[in-house]
Amino acid sequence: MKNFVQPGRNVTVTAPASVKSGDLVIVGKLFGVAATDAESGAPVEICTEGVFTLPKVAEQAWTQGAAIYWASGETNAATTTASSNTLIGHAAEAAANPSATGVVRLSI
Repeated sequence: MKNFVQPGRNVTVTAPASVKSGDLVIVGKLFGVAATDAESGAPVEICTEGVFTLPKVAEQAWTQGAAIYWASGETNAATTTASSNTLIGHAAEAAANPSATGVVRLSI
């Protein structure tokens, strides 16, 4: 295959803001978890597949398999609220209300 570029599990993108390793990064509709720290505008490798513990809206309870969205801006956390948020995956485990984190399987 002369046109093969890479498997795509990890993709290098331009950081839209300063990020820390483990932060969720969204560039357009492409999202993944940052592998390293990066300043805004710098290249950063993101992992687009897998199961990650991410910050969540503390006041929500999640059921396993629930659709999970990313609420960027002030919240910067995973949520079950769909409106104006980006779908990032599904809850890999149930999460209690209150809890600061939830386990999410990223979905492309």
